[in-house]
Amino acid sequence: MSDIATQDGKAAQAVVPPLSATSPMYNLPEMRALYLAFWEALVAELGPESGDLPEAFAFDRPAVPDAIGPEVFFSQTCGYPLQTIYRGQYQLLGVPTYDAPGCGEATHCAFILVRDSSPFQSIEDLRGTRFACNSRQSNSGMNLPRRLIAPLAGGKPFFSKVVETGTHPFSMARVAAGELDAASIDCMTFAYFSEHRPEAVAGLRVIARTPPSPAIPFVTSIATAPARVEALRAALLALSSKPQHRPVLQALRIAAIGPASLAPYERILDYEREAAELGYPELV
Repeated sequence: MSDIATQDGKAAQAVVPPLSATSPMYNLPEMRALYLAFWEALVAELGPESGDLPEAFAFDRPAVPDAIGPEVFFSQTCGYPLQTIYRGQYQLLGVPTYDAPGCGEATHCAFILVRDSSPFQSIEDLRGTRFACNSRQSNSGMNLPRRLIAPLAGGKPFFSKVVETGTHPFSMARVAAGELDAASIDCMTFAYFSEHRPEAVAGLRVIARTPPSPAIPFVTSIATAPARVEALRAALLALSSKPQHRPVLQALRIAAIGPASLAPYERILDYEREAAELGYPELV
């Protein structure tokens, strides 16, 4: 803690949150043991001289928190808020290449899902339907489908309704229940649910893919000291390259972890700009 001045001139103690480590994007309860094994392997690569570390790997951080605060030692975050609300708050550590449909080298996409029993066969068929969006700050749930739909929308609303559900799982559940007609779901979310909770996606099918996007990166706070940032980057690369860690990564469907740079993530805002130039600045 540190002293800060109050209005009456007295000193108060500023509470510094404890360091946190988490992976909030893909944290199904069924996968928690896998993430704990991943964290333990990363800590092993950081070594005994790594300094203070988070006491535990946390599972309660929201997928899109309000900010990347100084307490964030290790996390993973969606690429769209990375380019918007999180600018100046983070440092990139590495980027995974996932082994799942829809993924390429350090890239992913979103799948447009509908009920298996619905008549929809293409994106054009979704005109005038009810669309589930997990968050207006989501790359896979909002930004990528916006770019996909922009050439078809003709500068007009495409859906009859866009409902913000809060999470990808909620979006899938509402489509499966018939409350909404379609959703755009991160392909890795779909892959993990297909593997660990197949009943949740059994009544859904993919009718289209969005354009590709840089994969969701590992990050640390801008407040993390440079030496610790370099140690985290080296540990992630070591985790990816050493055979003893391969079972941990394979269980999470991570084929490799490579260096991350800002340049590929600019493409995410290019999609936003291109959709606006096509007359479709909002997913509507």
